[in-house]
Amino acid sequence: MAYQSLRLEYLQIPPVSRAYTTACVLTTAAVQLELITPFQLYFNPELIFKHFQIWRLITNFLFFGPVGFNFLFNMIFLYRYCRMLEEGSFRGRTADFVFMFLFGGFLMTLFGLFVSLVFLGQAFTIMLVYVWSRRNPYVRMNFFGLLNFQAPFLPWVLMGFSLLLGNSIIVDLLGIAVGHIYFFLEDIFPNQPGGIRILKTPSILRTIFDTPDEDPNYNPLPEERPGGFAWGEGQRLGG
Repeated sequence: MAYQSLRLEYLQIPPVSRAYTTACVLTTAAVQLELITPFQLYFNPELIFKHFQIWRLITNFLFFGPVGFNFLFNMIFLYRYCRMLEEGSFRGRTADFVFMFLFGGFLMTLFGLFVSLVFLGQAFTIMLVYVWSRRNPYVRMNFFGLLNFQAPFLPWVLMGFSLLLGNSIIVDLLGIAVGHIYFFLEDIFPNQPGGIRILKTPSILRTIFDTPDEDPNYNPLPEERPGGFAWGEGQRLGG
């Protein structure tokens, strides 16, 4: 009975969030069981481009370190904010969500050529948190019962927490930078006078991931439209 409930809950997770979170957990489990080593996964431009170990372009986003506090912390945030994005502003727009993954991964890989980061999964999580926080500016947050703030400050609070733990904040800054680039190009610039939509999801992704609307006259909610919310008309959420 418990297995069936757990299975049902797992299958209710949106497909992209389920696939990415599962891949991260399975990759970490494989390392813990010594089936593979982190040396086979990390981002190394020379091994990628000279020795054609192309899989490193993906696997460096899947490993978050050995099982421990840092791994669990990252998995909770990855699962929570990836799912909320997919069920919120990307609901019914799976192809657009996949395109955000590809765009963010491409930029991080490009920046990774110039900074000494071998695993980019944590930066990717911060990117997801940043996009969610900017699209939900009126949500009130509480961090471990110590801080109360509005959602747009969450990525910066997480960066401060990383600093307190003695971790490098380059990872957080990279995630924030890539998240801001995506948010600006997708939500801000197209709504400016003379602005245009630069980011356009390829039709092949729509063919693969999107299904036709059942109701052609359905009018989506503001947060479901490309460009997100009408920012001056939001309603404060939470207490």
